Amino acid sequence: MNDQNTEKMPVPSHIAIIMDGNGRWAQRQGMPRVAGHNAGMKSLKATVRACGELGIDYLTVYAFSTENWKRPQDEVSGIFKIMVLYIKKELKELNEENVKVNVIGEWGVIPEDAKKSLINAVETTKNNTGLVFTLALNYGGRREITDAVKALVKAEAAGAGDGAAVGDIISRIENITEDDLGRYLDTHGIPDPDIIIRTGGEMRLSNFLLWQCAYSEFIFTDVYWPDFDRAELVRCIETYNHRNRRYGGL
Repeated sequence: MNDQNTEKMPVPSHIAIIMDGNGRWAQRQGMPRVAGHNAGMKSLKATVRACGELGIDYLTVYAFSTENWKRPQDEVSGIFKIMVLYIKKELKELNEENVKVNVIGEWGVIPEDAKKSLINAVETTKNNTGLVFTLALNYGGRREITDAVKALVKAEAAGAGDGAAVGDIISRIENITEDDLGRYLDTHGIPDPDIIIRTGGEMRLSNFLLWQCAYSEFIFTDVYWPDFDRAELVRCIETYNHRNRRYGGL
């Protein structure tokens, strides 16, 4: 699709991507898996730029899951080293393009150099008003929901006051709404994704945005993440535009 046509194309507000297939892409070319992650960062740069140009408001990418620590140590170390290089190389351009960098997940436990780079990126771009680019790092959907429930119940118990009767606390808890829980999620303030794209041919969510995906449209592509480009992004958006989102209605 040419740029003239994409200018007229309706676009979703929020796209989330499970960036899968880096390792398999590298292995097919006889390279170490970490080379696939390096190539994947180039696709990430292109995707962020394309989302900004197309008028997408939010882009959330699954950068590192809570389960990814099970991978070989050299691969995990390589992922974070590449991430640091990406931020150092791209931060100036991201800031100039009015992109706001955001991070969700338990990213306080990631390697110190990666943490410092992310803190700097978030701080540098905090006042930007363009694309909100969220990295899900050391993120797991079940963990997020569990932590949100714990925090909400504690808040309700505290709100009942010291020495409150058990019945009063239970009454407050019974009145909890979905919106109440949503305020304790990592993604508070960010709308639920309209599309969740997964590259690499697998057809599962892998613990990504489990609460937020209730009415998302899922698009699975066989394209490995390092080969994902603007044309494939546009194809996914076109597929989304042909879906009928009824939200449980007719």
